[in-house]
Amino acid sequence: MLEVERNENIELLTYSEVTEVNGFIGNFKVKVKMKPRYTTDKCNGCGACFDVCPVVAPSHFDQNMGIRKAIYVAFSQAVPMVAQIDMDHCIQCGLCSEVCELEAVDYDQKPTIKELKVGTIIVATGWDEYKPTNGKLGYGIYPNVLTQLELERILAPNGPTFGHLIRPSDGKRPKRILFVQCVGSRDLRSNRYCSSGVCCMISIKNAKLIKQHYEDTDITISYIDIRAAGKYYEEYYYDARKYGIHFIKSAVSKIRQDKETNNLRVRLKDMLLSDQEVREYEFDLVVLSAALQPSQGIEHLNEVLRLETTSDGFFKEFHARLNAVDTNVAGISLAGVSQGPKSIAEAIMQAKGAASSANIIMNAGKYTMKMEKAVVNEERCSKCGLCEENCPFVAITLKNGSAARINEIACRGCGICAMTCPSHAITVRNSRDIQFNALIDNLMY
Repeated sequence: MLEVERNENIELLTYSEVTEVNGFIGNFKVKVKMKPRYTTDKCNGCGACFDVCPVVAPSHFDQNMGIRKAIYVAFSQAVPMVAQIDMDHCIQCGLCSEVCELEAVDYDQKPTIKELKVGTIIVATGWDEYKPTNGKLGYGIYPNVLTQLELERILAPNGPTFGHLIRPSDGKRPKRILFVQCVGSRDLRSNRYCSSGVCCMISIKNAKLIKQHYEDTDITISYIDIRAAGKYYEEYYYDARKYGIHFIKSAVSKIRQDKETNNLRVRLKDMLLSDQEVREYEFDLVVLSAALQPSQGIEHLNEVLRLETTSDGFFKEFHARLNAVDTNVAGISLAGVSQGPKSIAEAIMQAKGAASSANIIMNAGKYTMKMEKAVVNEERCSKCGLCEENCPFVAITLKNGSAARINEIACRGCGICAMTCPSHAITVRNSRDIQFNALIDNLMY
């Protein structure tokens, strides 16, 4: 992030969101909403205002397990390193403004809109962790049931416990830990997809990390399948077994809490044992390896970009096998988990592919476009407006009572307009009925 900020050819817009995108490849017009931080460019992140702020709020960065002040820096390595005020918790006592020697606090700051002209767009939204419904496997009810991201923050040196492994209920170090795999993924009731083995490898990584620091910890991983398909992933899995980490092929049927000790009693059935009896085990801490989900703002961003999404909510690539980088809109590419669950290595490879795709177009100076576009027969057009209403790319307009007009640059030749037109006034080049009929006749006779 520091390298990005210091690169003179990169303009970094943080704490902002894209609100509008118009135009086409080589000529996109983008509006970005710059949210107010209520501090000016004079702020140097010295932290003097943090000390005097009387308001304490949950830290979103620490998965709400830690605290921060109403005026704060997003996280310790934030770029840029400047303070921002959470107006939902701020009481506007004015103490931060009084103590700031640079006079960088501005309570009256408003959102601003920045307009950009760009040739290509790369979408990299990241992902959100699936949050189990309240009570599922004890999550949200029992304090010692955590998700994998919450454990990550506990183990982090800059986390709420400064890297010390403790359980939330009493602050004691857990000596018996259970990792539960595939929570919210490979499940017909939530997400059918697998999170690309990311959950498996994170569990193994965190289990090994805990064993390295606390050798006497008894760790069990309950799994459906261990998916370790990356380079050296299988070796990493075998190495975890040498550490003494136990693997039980089982789905967790029930978790209940001991009222006196806050320990968790878990019912498991080891599918690899001959008797396959359901046994009850006791653990101090249970960690749920939850699925990777599309980021929260992806639906809004999709409305702005007018892309397609797959049934699981991720952005749809142009072709799942031949072109998993570009989208159906020329000039817009995908990177990382915006396209689907993937590991860090896969995300980096796709990011390089997206950068290469954008660079080829920008360097060429010209873009050759296939003209398999919609065509309107103006004499047959009834001006009903159904094509304009249903076009996902806003490529059709009807103005002043005229027949439908096609923006051939924005049109992607999807054929939705042709299917919805009651007058059969719209066809798609190279996809007319007479062409298909001729093709079928040649195949059949």
